Amino acid sequence: MRRALALAATLSLVAGAASAETWTKFHTMENGASVSFDSDYTYKDKQSGRIVVMQALSKGTLGPSAPGKADSVGSVAAYDCGKKNVIPMASYRPNQALDIKATWRSDTPKKAEGADNEALLAAVCPHADHVPVK
Repeated sequence: MRRALALAATLSLVAGAASAETWTKFHTMENGASVSFDSDYTYKDKQSGRIVVMQALSKGTLGPSAPGKADSVGSVAAYDCGKKNVIPMASYRPNQALDIKATWRSDTPKKAEGADNEALLAAVCPHADHVPVK
């Protein structure tokens, strides 16, 4: 019985760790807000070859946290590291759930301009070959 309980406890810890969020700060905006990305959510889209990244803003000691939680606002976007462009996929805030439209791949990419986009590209593109493909 003790083994069964120990196994159940271990499995619940592993399951909890698999859903954990690993946020990495990559930029501080002029207003003092930190911008971070969730490396557990970052992946390469199999169809488009783009790197999909969830980003969130936080100020002070708050979050960021998952979409819809009270301490964050953010977005999900698909980046082309070679062409340095981006397709915004969705945004979220505490009172708005993340809703990614299925047709985002057909949207026209925009140049990934601005210090925050440049910092994100510098943070994720060197690791593009090591993220999961989905």
